[in-house]
Amino acid sequence: MPLAALRRVARETVSGLPREFWWLWTSTLVNRLGAFVATFMALYLTLDRGYSASYAGLVASLHGLGGVVSALGSGVMADRLGRRPTLLIAQSATAGSIALLGFMRGPVAIAAVAFLVGMASNASRPAMQAMIADIVRPQDRVRAFSLHFWAVNLGFAFASMAAGFIAESSYLAGFLIEAGMTLACAVVVLLKVPESRPMPKAEQTEDGVSLGTVLRDGRYMAAVGLSFVVAVLFQQGNVGLPVAMGRAGFTPADYGLVIAVNGVLIVVLQIPVTRFIEHRDPRALMIVCSLLAGYGFGLTAFAGSVGVFALTVCVWTLAEIGSTPTQSVLLVRLSPAQGRGRYQGMNTLAWSAAALIAPLMSGTVIDHFGPEWLWGLCAVVGTLTGIGYGVLLRRLPEEPTPAAAVPDEAGQGQGHTKQYG
Repeated sequence: MPLAALRRVARETVSGLPREFWWLWTSTLVNRLGAFVATFMALYLTLDRGYSASYAGLVASLHGLGGVVSALGSGVMADRLGRRPTLLIAQSATAGSIALLGFMRGPVAIAAVAFLVGMASNASRPAMQAMIADIVRPQDRVRAFSLHFWAVNLGFAFASMAAGFIAESSYLAGFLIEAGMTLACAVVVLLKVPESRPMPKAEQTEDGVSLGTVLRDGRYMAAVGLSFVVAVLFQQGNVGLPVAMGRAGFTPADYGLVIAVNGVLIVVLQIPVTRFIEHRDPRALMIVCSLLAGYGFGLTAFAGSVGVFALTVCVWTLAEIGSTPTQSVLLVRLSPAQGRGRYQGMNTLAWSAAALIAPLMSGTVIDHFGPEWLWGLCAVVGTLTGIGYGVLLRRLPEEPTPAAAVPDEAGQGQGHTKQYG
């Protein structure tokens, strides 16, 4: 592609998005660049501290359970206190708890602090998702959520490579580096990101939207249910795939090579794929992505070499690239502006629950029936999920015109549409 064409593509990709979004994007990138602990936690517990693999799995589950516990509470905080205070509290708490975890030695203390880390780190997600929806115009949200997802994977790709070198030097250094970079994210939010929570109209009150409102919203809860199923499918890349490859005689290095394809494809393809899907029918996109996810994992049943395993990863990674921003935008369209924190909290709960349940489910199926049954089940679930999206999204609500008041640099509130229009 000529240099001029590349410049045009880059300009069109980043144009039209508010500067507050780019500060959030920067904050996310910095956070993920320092995401070392998740990468080497199992090695730290088993090799450095001498604990069993079962104990390492327990700690991982407690970390996930912490995320489940905090999901709804942080969504309520985002609506009541505001997006910005919630982000600041969550990121500061994450930095402190990660640093503390590095100094824990006893098994009970490590497990307890890991639970706190899971709670704190997951608490920022509903506020972050709600803030992006607040400050970005409806027609730009697919691109914005896609760029945010890209930052997560770009940072994590670097962190995964750096984690090994840091661990060889000092595991404690990894904990402290991640804590410091998470604290830097909070500083970016404090200095550069204004509050974005929409101000209620005269006849409305914030209390008009409660967790009960979310639970009674049948269409939204159905969408969250489908989101949960999709999340369970994608979790198989982290839980079902390594177990299946290990049983087939492949080494950890083989799995590392195969799963690296996922991160590389996301970094390389997320932007061009987003340009292709940005203005296409979300219903058709979610149907296709559900089928790609299900049958991408289903094809793993026929894999007998590293190359074929890598090809199956390519298939379900395309589904991940297309579905992640599209699903985020769909859930925003199905939720009221005044309750975005609570609504996004429910979605965060679904993904956290998937991370907690997927290992148990895949392990049970593999142990009792074999990996081929797991991959066949993935294909069936992907098909049913695609049908579910086809039924659910037959008539999508019109995207409302945003009306959030976002303070300008002088501290004066001005119309959201006026500022970003």
